[in-house]
Amino acid sequence: DYQTSHKVAIKLADYLAIRLTLDRLWLNQISHDLWKVEAKLSSLQNYFRKNLSEFRVRRRLYQGDLPEYLSHQAHSLTTQVNSERSHRQQWQQLADLIWTWQFSPMAEHKNHGSTDSPSVFNSGWRLFRLSQHLGLQANDIQALQATDLQTILTVLDEFTATERSKVWLSAYENHYRERFFNALRANHNRGRWAVRKTRPEAQLIFCMDEREESFRRHLEEHNPAIETLGAAGFFGVAMNYQGLDDSKASALCPVVVIPSHNVKEIPLASAQRTSESHNRGRKLNQMISHLLLQSSRTNPLLSYPVIYLFAPVTLIGLLAKTLLPKTQHHLVTSIANKVSPPVATQLNFTANDSDTIATPEQPKLGFTNIEQADRVTNLLRVMGLTNVFAPLVVLFGHGSTSLNNPHEVAHNCGACSGGHGGPNARIFSAMANRAEVRKLLAERGITIPQDTWFIGAEHDTCNENIDWYDLSELPTALQPAFNKLQRELTHTRQLSAHERCRRLMSAPRNPSPKAALEHIENRAADFSQSRPELGHATNAAAVVGRRALTQGIFFDRRVFLISYDPTQDPEGKILEGILLAVGPVGAGINLEYYFSSTDNDRFGCGTKVPHNITGFFGIMDGTSSDLRTGLPLQMTEVHEAMRLQLLVEAKPSVLEQIYERQESLRELIAGGWLHLSTKDPDNGDIHVFERGTGFVLWEGDTEELPTYQKSPACYKDKSEPVSPALIKQL
Repeated sequence: DYQTSHKVAIKLADYLAIRLTLDRLWLNQISHDLWKVEAKLSSLQNYFRKNLSEFRVRRRLYQGDLPEYLSHQAHSLTTQVNSERSHRQQWQQLADLIWTWQFSPMAEHKNHGSTDSPSVFNSGWRLFRLSQHLGLQANDIQALQATDLQTILTVLDEFTATERSKVWLSAYENHYRERFFNALRANHNRGRWAVRKTRPEAQLIFCMDEREESFRRHLEEHNPAIETLGAAGFFGVAMNYQGLDDSKASALCPVVVIPSHNVKEIPLASAQRTSESHNRGRKLNQMISHLLLQSSRTNPLLSYPVIYLFAPVTLIGLLAKTLLPKTQHHLVTSIANKVSPPVATQLNFTANDSDTIATPEQPKLGFTNIEQADRVTNLLRVMGLTNVFAPLVVLFGHGSTSLNNPHEVAHNCGACSGGHGGPNARIFSAMANRAEVRKLLAERGITIPQDTWFIGAEHDTCNENIDWYDLSELPTALQPAFNKLQRELTHTRQLSAHERCRRLMSAPRNPSPKAALEHIENRAADFSQSRPELGHATNAAAVVGRRALTQGIFFDRRVFLISYDPTQDPEGKILEGILLAVGPVGAGINLEYYFSSTDNDRFGCGTKVPHNITGFFGIMDGTSSDLRTGLPLQMTEVHEAMRLQLLVEAKPSVLEQIYERQESLRELIAGGWLHLSTKDPDNGDIHVFERGTGFVLWEGDTEELPTYQKSPACYKDKSEPVSPALIKQL
């Protein structure tokens, strides 16, 4: 009603009067404390005319359109700092930043005019950076017309982030390629075994893995009478292998191959008693493991007693693992060997010639004599090792040993499907030592001297350890040569470890070779070590050719080395088989590291620290995430992402024919997944394959510079405007 409305109006008027009075008093107090003026419009206008920087900052902050980095600074300045009179430099610096941002392309320009025309605010920095890349000076820019500048900026806008990334990648790859090719050219004909004329003291065959490059280099430098070769780490023997303590067989061959033969490791007849002790100890270990791991988790009655009983022992073991990892590892290994003593074994790999034909669907146990001879012949011919055999020929498979590492398989032999290549080296050596096989080889033109003996071994790329197989069968006459080789390998292990330490942040700086090896061994035995080894990180190139091509060059553990003798393969039949294996394997490893390092969150799997094994088929982050794919950050953080440079010692015409015949190689090469080049075995010329063109001669430092780097038109006559065509060329 009227009376109620009248009362409400009176109360509202009183409230407004009080509010305005209080606001006036409050504003007077703030104006006096902050700006030393009265709270009047004329006084404030007079103050801000003399302090325009503060006015600009406060006005833009009030409008609420500043970006976060400027808004944060403005808010801090208005709440924590007094007026511009006492802190003039801070207000002026922030006002300048806001002014620059206001006219930049990042700001909205509804009230500031269009950015279509070049100005110092929206184009100056871009033009300055572009001039740096093109080598243009201030006078060159001043000589250009406004339309020319606009054309340059238009071309720059069309140069998208994707195109820029492609250019930077190509430049990075070309930079490495030039150094790589120059090293090969300078090393032309430097090696000793382009054609074998003298008998080496020993021939060591390693996996093509680039981690073996440093090991081979140090060994050859220490003893030049030793020859090293490289091949795919399964050594041409695809098999389902079942070790002495394995519950089932595992395929040791490339993933694209399905083995047709089974091989088993069995105890020697003379080691029957030791085998029985070994099996008893193994069963005891399994019982204890079952009690600790299974009963304590699933049995509610046994879980608490087991936990309280073994807690002190577990605590002591955990402390020892943390403080003395190498000592603890040796102690546990020695106890395990006493409980379950090691057994002398042999491989059951020989089948009767009358046995049925083996198939992937129905694999058979062992290889016939002819099948063994086929595999030995193929590998020796692939490597070009068909004559001048050394007294000792050692095949080194490889694997990696580390603790608490869900990604350990990624450090093993890729040619063995992520397994250890030692069994492949062992069976190949056993085949090559058989008299029946050597007789068949002689009929095929490969004569192995009677005093030549093959030995299988496995090199651990993590701790640099070497395990030997079947040394009891080594002829007595070769024992002194083998002892000498062992001493040289011990020295090589130390040098290889020393070279690896420089890339490991937690490794000692400038250690002695002996201290470096001790550190590397400690890393492999440390269950808290997230970087036991760096794997294939920094891999960049592959060379298929004779060791003479690369011997003596420091490749920094970045190059896959595959032995091949083009003089024994004029039609390229052997080379074709090598490329069909090396191309996908090398490119696959390279691209796995490439994508995992360029975008580890998406294509990799992040840091391995929170990884949990899920179902024994994948890993997750902690307790809840999608299955992570790719490589962890610790394996890729030092990788330099680039596509593989594959160089083959062969005639370009031979590679052209292989390229035409093999679609899988065309997909890799024409698709740009790897770079192919050749080195002529006769004259040493290097040719580079260019997509859409073919092989082009590489001339290195003598290559002619592009026209614009010689004499741009704008350098000749500053008065003439630059044509759009020249701008696009720039």
